[in-house]
Formats: sequence, structure tokens, C-alpha cells
Amino acid sequence: MDFQFGDGNVSVRRGRFGAVTGLIVDLMPARMGSRRAEGCVIFVTVEDEEGNTVNFIMSPATYVADFDTLSVGMNGTFWYELDAPAPLIYPPQYNAVVAAKEKRGRMVDVDYYDAGLLNEAHTLQLNLDGSVEVRTTNNQLFQGSPAGHNLVVEYDSSTRSIPAQTTPKRIVVLC
Repeated sequence: MDFQFGDGNVSVRRGRFGAVTGLIVDLMPARMGSRRAEGCVIFVTVEDEEGNTVNFIMSPATYVADFDTLSVGMNGTFWYELDAPAPLIYPPQYNAVVAAKEKRGRMVDVDYYDAGLLNEAHTLQLNLDGSVEVRTTNNQLFQGSPAGHNLVVEYDSSTRSIPAQTTPKRIVVLC
């Protein structure tokens, strides 16, 4: 998707996101080369339901839903970009784009939403009624339409239709 900005075209990248849900088994400051990252980058180890281990790097750019503090022993979901470079190591290691603590009754979807507010997976359709908070990752009000962006959508219920429809509690635009 391209849009006009100033004198030239700027490409907006559609993210394709993968997700891992599991138990956080370790959190520790990450190292950047031979030095620590001064506490700004955290290395998170997650164990999924099948016992597989996945490591995530959480940087200041990682959006954490509700700005929750993550801790060892907590269940959570971590989203990463499927087309981002990743080292070919075991266990796999990804840069976390979004992290969400598991909360009863709250569902979170991270995906690209088109002009009709349908996600790229065609599983969720958003209905905006004017009461929905649309914010940026630094918690500022988003000054445009969320359509045509990668979004973090938090909701508590949806229809059983295909695609499911929901009026979200909060939308965060991944600018």
C-alpha cells in the first residue's frame, strides 16, 4: 500500500504476525554484543503448552498491552513479525512487537486491518461506534483512521459469525 507524503511515495508495510502463548519462565537483562543494554532490553523465555521454548527480545519499542508489568510465572502472548530476520538457532529467538499478559475475558488480536476494518486473516471485523479509544503505542490519541494500519485490538466479546465482529475496548496503532 502506498500513499502520497510530501514529494514522493512512502510505502506502508503490512505486518504478518506470528504469536506464541505460554508461561514466562525467565526474564533477564539482554546483552548487546559484549555489553549490557543498560536494562532497556529484556530477554524473555517462554514455554508453550507443548513444552517448546521460545526466546523473545523486548525492547523499548515493544508495545505491552495495558502497560502491564510482566513477571516469571505469568502466562502471556508475544507477537513477532513473520518476515523479520531471525537467527537460525534453537530455541528460536524473535524480536517481540507486542506482548500481552493473559487476562480472563480479554482477547487481543495483532494484525493488519484494511479500509473496511477487516483483519488480514479475515477472522475479525471491527465495528467502531465512536466510543472506542484509538491510541498510539506511547498512549497518545491517534489522530486519524485506524484503517490501513497494523493494529493491536483488545476486546472482550465477538459475534459467532465469519468473520467474527466486535466493538473493541481499545485499539492501538502500530505506527
